[in-house]
Amino acid sequence: MSMLSVRNLKKAYGALKVTDDLSLDVEPGELHAIIGPNGAGKTTLITQLSGQSRPDSGQILFEGRDITRLGMAERVHLGLARSFQITSILPGFTVLENVALAVQAKDGSSFRFFAPVAREEVLNKAAMHKLRDVGLADRAHLKASALSHGDHRRLELAIAMATEPKLLLLDEPLAGTGGQDAEALVALLLDLKGKITTVLIEHDMDAVFSLADRISVLVYGEIIATGTPAEIRANPAVRTAYLGEEATA
Repeated sequence: MSMLSVRNLKKAYGALKVTDDLSLDVEPGELHAIIGPNGAGKTTLITQLSGQSRPDSGQILFEGRDITRLGMAERVHLGLARSFQITSILPGFTVLENVALAVQAKDGSSFRFFAPVAREEVLNKAAMHKLRDVGLADRAHLKASALSHGDHRRLELAIAMATEPKLLLLDEPLAGTGGQDAEALVALLLDLKGKITTVLIEHDMDAVFSLADRISVLVYGEIIATGTPAEIRANPAVRTAYLGEEATA
C-alpha cells in the first residue's frame, strides 16, 4: 500500500486550473521529488496535501485513510508534516524552545503555555535529540533570530521532525541557501532517506537528481511524467516542457 495516494485532484481559482485531475502515489520510505516550472502548481499541491487548502474535488489517502477533508492539525497528529517556504519559527524564542514547542504540540498541549516549556525536562530532552540530528545542538540556547539563513532551514527541519512524522513535505528547503549551507542541507536530507517518507519540492536540479528515488514532473497542474532520475532525464516530453538542456548536463 502506498504511503500517500492522490486521486484526480482538482483545484481552480476562477478560470485558472492550478491542479488539474492530478494523481500521484508516494511509496513508503522513498524520497519523491516534484519538479516543474514556476506556476506549475507545486506549492498549491503541497498546501492541499498538508491540509492548508482543500481541493475542489478528488481524494487524498494517507496510509489508506481518506484525509481529504481533515485539517492541518489532524494530519500532523496522523503523522504528516510540512516544512519550509512558510516558516514556523518563532524568532523571539530560543532554538531549543522552538523545537520543544513542536514536541509539546505533538503531545496535544496548548500553545498558550509558553513559559513552562523551558522547564520541562522531557520536552527539552526530545527537542535536543532533534537538534543533534540537524547539527544545531551547540546553538540550542541562542535566539532563533540570531541564526544564519542556513541554520534557520535546519531549525525548520528540526521543528517538523519533532512532530515524529511518517511523511514529510518539504517545500523548497534549499531556497536562499548556497555553498556550504546548501551542501549541509543536502547531506542532511540524504541521511534522512529511507528513514522518513519524503515529498520534496525543489528548484535545484543537482540536489533533486542526487536525492530523489523517483521524480514527478508537474506542468500547468498536470503530472506529465513520473520515474527514476535516469528515466526523467531521458524523457523527451520532460526535456521539452521543463528540463531542456539541464537533462543532458
